[in-house]
Amino acid sequence: MPDGQASAPVGRRRFLTGSAALASGAAAAPLLAGCNASTGGSGSGKTTLTVMYNSNELTKQHIAEFERLNPDIGIRLIEPGGDDAKLNAMLASGRPPDLVRGAATASANNNARGLATDLDPYLAKSSVLKKSDLLPVNDNWRWDGHRIGAGPYYGITKDWSQDATLWYNRALFEQAKVDELSTTEPVSYDELLDVARKLAVKKDGKTTVYGLGIEWQWGLSGPLFQMVLSQGGRIFNDDLTQTDLTTPEAKRALQWFVDLAQSGAAPSSLNPLPDGADLSTFMAGRMAVSQDGFWYGGNFNEAGGDLQANIRMAPAPVMGGKRVSPCYAGQGAWIPAQSKNKDAAWKLMEYFMAGPPAEERARSGWGLPALKSLMPKPPQELPYQKDAFETSQAELAHQVPMPASPYITAANWISTLNKYVDQAARKKITVDTAARKITDDINKLLTQGKDRIG
Repeated sequence: MPDGQASAPVGRRRFLTGSAALASGAAAAPLLAGCNASTGGSGSGKTTLTVMYNSNELTKQHIAEFERLNPDIGIRLIEPGGDDAKLNAMLASGRPPDLVRGAATASANNNARGLATDLDPYLAKSSVLKKSDLLPVNDNWRWDGHRIGAGPYYGITKDWSQDATLWYNRALFEQAKVDELSTTEPVSYDELLDVARKLAVKKDGKTTVYGLGIEWQWGLSGPLFQMVLSQGGRIFNDDLTQTDLTTPEAKRALQWFVDLAQSGAAPSSLNPLPDGADLSTFMAGRMAVSQDGFWYGGNFNEAGGDLQANIRMAPAPVMGGKRVSPCYAGQGAWIPAQSKNKDAAWKLMEYFMAGPPAEERARSGWGLPALKSLMPKPPQELPYQKDAFETSQAELAHQVPMPASPYITAANWISTLNKYVDQAARKKITVDTAARKITDDINKLLTQGKDRIG
């Protein structure tokens, strides 16, 4: 999924860097004048909103348009949107931003610590953003004090993707005389590994064409969680304070990562890509399949005709009997509880999440909209766009919230998994040992996080 509309090919790295935040977080004009902004930040009575976001998402044009529609509000933009150190310092000083970029799947830590504003009162009064129009991806922002997906909303997602889906190059399947993937029926992970081996091309002991990429260098937690859920397993206990990766479901997933790395059919910690992402390799015709969400299609808007004619998107693979197609991040925005300009921040939230910027994003193909009313807007003119849209719509029935605990960050999971899966792939430890070590290390971090939050 993207971080937003972009004019050049991008990778998922940008939205993942925000996923560990706070570890120890023109027709629209009449609709956007619904509530009175509190004043602050200037002696003239004009409200100045301090906003932590990226200018390739909340652009100069967006800011100028919003300020034209709301002449009593000015915006001071702080970049980058994912600067956790700066954000934590501002929160600690008691002078927080008024609107902050963040991922839905990493929001539990903020919410459990009381850092974010309950948006339910604003949603109840808004004529622009309504609960009934929010797609389920927004449920990742909800927190009832005990679990994710229930209780008030503490943020809104701007765009998202089903990130376990598969983009593939039909031409490489044809060259290898391998049947291409179905765009309607999911392949199993075991079958996918077999296909990857058949599609890989090696020369002088080196892989020149990869059969598969799973964005290994961005972290394994998202795919791992999806695999476990597909088998009917779970990541956390009921109160989100413990994990157990020694279960059969988790060990099967860990073994799959090890088998993939040792096969050489995919980039991994054993043979990482120089630029740390699948995109350039896939675009160059040197990778047959890349596990990336709907947002990935935005990279092909300006691609050559041959590539556009051959790329397609397939459903998320399954490791068990249950189809699961989650979003790994769901970037959006939240309003700090300490903000002195919440009403004005909500006006910007309405404009950015449901106004002209939201329509622009939806029409660009850089991700799926987070509102039901905008879901028909993504591009469907080219064959790959039409097929990808149809695949993504079918995947909606299999979307579930990603497992998350307020007591640990995505970064903690990523570093721990990378460490021990790499050791297992290098045959320094067994998969059973890796599972025990991951479980022990993550549980220590969960205990520390619980002690900090209380």
